[in-house]
Amino acid sequence: MYPLDFEYHRARSVDDAISLLSQHSGAKVLAGGQSLIPAMKLHLADPGVLVDIGQVDELKGISAANSTVRIGGLATLSTVAASKAVPAVLAEGAGMVADIQVRNRGTIGGNIVHADPASDLPPVLTALGAAIHISGSNGDRVMAAADFFTGMFETALEEGEILTAVEVAAEQSGTGSAYAKLSNPASGYAMVGVAAVVTLDRGKCTAASVALGGMIPSASKAPSVEAALAGKALNTSTIATASAAVQDDLDDTVMSDIHASSNYRRAMTTVFAQLALQKAAERSE
Repeated sequence: MYPLDFEYHRARSVDDAISLLSQHSGAKVLAGGQSLIPAMKLHLADPGVLVDIGQVDELKGISAANSTVRIGGLATLSTVAASKAVPAVLAEGAGMVADIQVRNRGTIGGNIVHADPASDLPPVLTALGAAIHISGSNGDRVMAAADFFTGMFETALEEGEILTAVEVAAEQSGTGSAYAKLSNPASGYAMVGVAAVVTLDRGKCTAASVALGGMIPSASKAPSVEAALAGKALNTSTIATASAAVQDDLDDTVMSDIHASSNYRRAMTTVFAQLALQKAAERSE
C-alpha cells in the first residue's frame, strides 16, 4: 500500500526541526523511518507533515566522558550494538532488534519514541536508569527512562518535542548487565524481555536493577526481584529464588494474543529473568 499525501521538510538542525514542528500541528519526526513509514503505508499513521531530522549531525554519534555515555538520538541500532563504550545490556538489546537491515537504518531515538511494547530497548534503558534528553519550543528537559514510557505506544514526549540523546552510566568494574528475551519466531519481537544490571562487592550483591518488557503494555521495573537479590551471593539458588519473585511484579496487564497466552508469558518471565540475572552475574565477575 501507499501512504496518504504528506508534506516533507528536511531539518538542518535541532532548532530548525523544532521550528518546523511548531509551524505544523500534528507533524511527525522522521529519523530512520523503520517504524513510521510502514505505519504510514498501512494507513495506521497519517501525519500530513514529516520533518526529516536524518541529516542533523549533532544528533549522531556516541561519546563517553566522566563515567557517562551519551548516545545521540540518531545513532543507529547497529552502531549501538557494536559499541564498546555502552553497557553490555544495551549493546545486547540493540543487537536483538529486528534484523541487520532494520538495525542499519533504525535509530535508538526512533525506537524509544515508538514505544512498541514488544521492543527490546525500553526495558534495557529502564534497567540502566537512563536519562532521556528532550528538546522543544519550551526548552530542554531530561527525564528518567522509567518515567518516559507511559503505556502501549505512548511516551511522555509532548507534541513538538524531539528526543535528542540518551545518557547511561558507563559500566564499572564489579557491575554486569544482560538482556534475555523470548522471541516471536516469525517477527523477532519480544514476547518476554528481561534486562538485568547487578553490582557485586566481595561476592555479595550491593545493587540490582531489573526491568521487564514484551509481556506488558510498557516497560517497568521488577522491585520484588531486586529486593530478593540485595545482600545475597549471586549463586544458582539465590538467582532462582529472586527470579521466581518476578511473579509478584506482574499484574492483570500481562498480555495475551495468538502467539502466547498471558499464563505462558508469566511462566516464561521467571525463566528469562533467571537467564538475564545469571549472565549479568557472570559478567560482573
